[in-house]
Amino acid sequence: MEISKLPPLESVRLDRWLMAARFYKTRSQAADACNGGKVKVDGDSAKPHKLVRPGDKLTIHHHDRYREIEVVLLAERGLPPKIARELYREEIRQTLSVEAEELLRLFRQSQKKPKTRYKGRPTKKTRRELDKWKIK
Repeated sequence: MEISKLPPLESVRLDRWLMAARFYKTRSQAADACNGGKVKVDGDSAKPHKLVRPGDKLTIHHHDRYREIEVVLLAERGLPPKIARELYREEIRQTLSVEAEELLRLFRQSQKKPKTRYKGRPTKKTRRELDKWKIK
């Protein structure tokens, strides 16, 4: 499929466009991001039903990054990655140095709570191991 073969559209729902442009894997994930305030259209928070048109500027908070996107083309369905990249133009603003980005990433990683090793009820073997360590 080529860009020229895409049907001409005047506007598309925001959640559909985000999915078609491959920012989110599913439409429900895109809708959740919109409802959570992680997507803004022209500086205003947007709901999933907001219609986007070519020329709209989106700000997407995704994976601990803010991405400035300008809508170039419209699509409603998922597209191959090579074509999906042509739906938008990304404005790259480097506000922090590479070292500062790495430090920030490490800091965020250190602030995460450790995952519990066991989920739910322990097995008989695990319970016996725990009992060995219990102080009586």
